[in-house]
Amino acid sequence: MATRVFADDELERLRGFPEINKEELSRFFTLTPADLGFIDPGRGRSPKDRIGPAVQLCTLPWLGFVPEDVTSAPPAAVARLSERLRIPVGEKQTRTDHLREVTGYLNWKSAKAMQLKELGEFLLARAMEHDSPSLLFRLACEHLAASRVVRPGVVMCWSGWPPRGRKRAGRPTSGCGTCWRPS
Repeated sequence: MATRVFADDELERLRGFPEINKEELSRFFTLTPADLGFIDPGRGRSPKDRIGPAVQLCTLPWLGFVPEDVTSAPPAAVARLSERLRIPVGEKQTRTDHLREVTGYLNWKSAKAMQLKELGEFLLARAMEHDSPSLLFRLACEHLAASRVVRPGVVMCWSGWPPRGRKRAGRPTSGCGTCWRPS
């Protein structure tokens, strides 16, 4: 019987916002003049249509993806953006309405077949050196962020890849072929 790579609470953590420290807050949640122009209310955006894209704009470079629940962004980050945009804290945030626009502005792309193939090749080379699923996951996230590719969902990233990768690498595997259980 195969075991899961990540427990439910770990999956939930990987899909959401982590805690943010002061350095990350300053580095990722500071809007440039160009960012402000992108979020400008003159483009027909209401306050709720400005805070959501601002959170997404800052979150994508920070995490490499935007969590589904934008309203769960760290309160310090939302307060910083709200202050800079002169929008009261608590205005509604959106995710899907503006994510495509934000990724285009930041010159990021969605993970399509070509990017996933490149990721698979990247991970295959690392799987020959490492057996730790969490390390391989972290390396995958770093690779995607460096390539400016939005990280796909956790299950999509990992479902079935490591066993096939280990077989291709000529390494022993265990498990059912759809989940990774290190030997």
